[in-house]
Amino acid sequence: MIRRQKKKRKLNADINVVPYIDVMMVLLVIFMITAPMLTQGVDVKLPKASAEPVDTENQEPIVVTVDKEGLFYIDIGSDDPLEPVAESELEQRIQKVLAGNPKQLLLVRGDKEVSYDRVIQLMSLLKGAGAESLGLVTE
Repeated sequence: MIRRQKKKRKLNADINVVPYIDVMMVLLVIFMITAPMLTQGVDVKLPKASAEPVDTENQEPIVVTVDKEGLFYIDIGSDDPLEPVAESELEQRIQKVLAGNPKQLLLVRGDKEVSYDRVIQLMSLLKGAGAESLGLVTE
């Protein structure tokens, strides 16, 4: 009798990474689609500019928006950024934030249709509240 020797199959001990790559690609697509939707909810048309972006790695900036009607909106943590804020209330909120962190960066988002005077009024109000760092948001 001739005995057939069975060849021993070598076990494959490699981790199959193809499913992980598939999952990562799906996550990448989801993040690419949802990232533009994470901007502040007030609809403003920003003016175009060719300026260098501001470094915001150390802290999250506070964004104050002026819409085309000249109404102010503030985006601080849990506050509703879609609710207009009166000038006096805006100044008080900014003073509270700056009392804890005087170096806090404030960004002004002004609709391109709002008057230049209204944006300057907002910047003066923020400076009067104690803001040391002000920036303008453009496209």
